[in-house]
Amino acid sequence: MKISIVIPVYNEVDHLAACLRSISRQTIQPFEVIVVDNNSTDGTAAVAEAFDFVKILNEPRQGVIHARTRGFDAARGDIIARIDADTVLPSDWLASVSAVFAGGGVDAVSGVALYYNVAAAGLFNAIDLFFRRRLERQLKNRVYLWGANMAMRRSAWCQVKPYLCRRAGMHEDYDIAIHLQEIGGKVAFDDRLKAEVSSRRIDVSYLEFLNYVLVSPRTYAQHGIRERWHMYSVVAVCAVGYLPAKILHRGYDPKLERFSWSRLLAYRQIPARVDPTTHVAEVTGFDW
Repeated sequence: MKISIVIPVYNEVDHLAACLRSISRQTIQPFEVIVVDNNSTDGTAAVAEAFDFVKILNEPRQGVIHARTRGFDAARGDIIARIDADTVLPSDWLASVSAVFAGGGVDAVSGVALYYNVAAAGLFNAIDLFFRRRLERQLKNRVYLWGANMAMRRSAWCQVKPYLCRRAGMHEDYDIAIHLQEIGGKVAFDDRLKAEVSSRRIDVSYLEFLNYVLVSPRTYAQHGIRERWHMYSVVAVCAVGYLPAKILHRGYDPKLERFSWSRLLAYRQIPARVDPTTHVAEVTGFDW
């Protein structure tokens, strides 16, 4: 089956090349790769242009919701795979996507997170996988999708699109999953789909991070879903683990591939990143 990959981007010059290189190394080549540039002001577009297999689209309405929709509507494959600019795929990822949908019965799927740019990544990965599997069991027919590592049938996208929300303060990937399941679609978590993702989300203030984590149950609350209470155990773990996680992220030396006290203590300016759940085009500000 034909698989389109869609990558919404905003100012991702530091991460996009690694993402696209990982796509070029797939054992099964994608039908098309669509990068949706959402008004980047750095060299993101130039990075995408350096890869001849990439189709670049521009979305002037600011917001990941609009960039995602632009890419999904343009995709021509049977399956629309969605990843983020900081996602690095193992070489068999597309083969795994194909195997999931070849079995039938699944309309959308997301998978496992393997974190990079952080010391003790194995511990982070184990904790993350534990809670993803736990939530799959608890949420049952309310399973969420995770935009950094997901795929769905194009037919399912066409069916669910009219029902999707456009308000701020929610995860747009969760919103797809919620409405798709409401109209009878099957959403699954499958640990065959593994993808490396940056740990950079932790590198914000405590309140910013906590507010971001709380968007998960709040998204379910905005849809009147009682199963949101299962998510608060994850919120609690994130709240307690924030400081050690941030230290392990800030202290990670990518050249040495290990924790470094000198790296941790050295001052360096961290580019500000805006929470992608806080704005859509109708709200002043950026959505990344």
